[in-house]
Amino acid sequence: MTELRYNPLLGDWTMVATRRQNRPNMPKEGCPFCPGSGKVPEDYDVLKYDNDFPALMSDPPEADSVGSSLYKTAKAHGKCEVILYSPNHTTTLPELSIEHLEKLIDLWTERFVALSQEPNHEYIMIFENRGEECGVTMPHPHGQIYAYSWIPLKIRTELENCHTYYTSHGSCLICDMNRAELEFQKRVIHENEHFLAYIPFFTDYPYGLFIVSKNHKTALSDFTREEKRSLALMLKCMTGAMDTLFNRLFPYMMVIHQRPVHGQSAKDYYHFHIEFYTPLRDEGKLKYYASSEMGAWAPANPQAVEETSEYLRKAFQDYLDKEGRTNECLD
Repeated sequence: MTELRYNPLLGDWTMVATRRQNRPNMPKEGCPFCPGSGKVPEDYDVLKYDNDFPALMSDPPEADSVGSSLYKTAKAHGKCEVILYSPNHTTTLPELSIEHLEKLIDLWTERFVALSQEPNHEYIMIFENRGEECGVTMPHPHGQIYAYSWIPLKIRTELENCHTYYTSHGSCLICDMNRAELEFQKRVIHENEHFLAYIPFFTDYPYGLFIVSKNHKTALSDFTREEKRSLALMLKCMTGAMDTLFNRLFPYMMVIHQRPVHGQSAKDYYHFHIEFYTPLRDEGKLKYYASSEMGAWAPANPQAVEETSEYLRKAFQDYLDKEGRTNECLD
């Protein structure tokens, strides 16, 4: 069964994809994403791979007949893609070269543009789950792209609040957040020519980093070549700092937030950024989402981000020292 079920309490859709229960853990006989598996080319740098167990489909089956006027169902239109970062099974994102990361960003951009052309697609979400703590079953370096036939609730809420702020203040909320963080400084981890990295004032994760474009851009397809290189540098720097923080592979959920497919009007008030949801609060200690957080969406951060920002800044400097890099995090 693959379908959408409407939640009338939240005004949002739930994806139902029973085939995803059959997703494998790392097969004992080899990785399907490695060259030689027969599933991928023998030679690639980065690669788009159609998900074998999609929750959304270009030609989905009819929804189950259990729906009603109250409990609406819909066909699960959309697309689920896997983005392979490297043919090397053990290479992590911060270990990739700047040039290789630029190829990854170019592929993200290409897929964002292509998937935006499909008439059933309303929102394109690019993301990565990293580490067993985030439920990763395939350790080969990869991320995913979901093309939704609706705008999911969290994104819709962000868009609405950004629009309300723009209407009231005449400026972009996230541009103003950038200015506030730069003025305060204590939550800023790093900035380069085109991007700013900080743990924002309000985040619910101790190391819930944001990477935000300094220029008012709303999607990957807006970026110049120089901006894409700056983004590659920032991704390498910040994921490297995370891995240095506790001297271990740092688990995270990384999600790219950009304008909706039909979001030309959002160009005035929405702003490209990447959000990291990081379950570690200390080495070996998880920050759980408990009852009030899930039941009321009332997050509780167990640590002040002014403190954790200081720890992550130090880890970033340690990463630079260890790698023999300059403060600009260049190769």
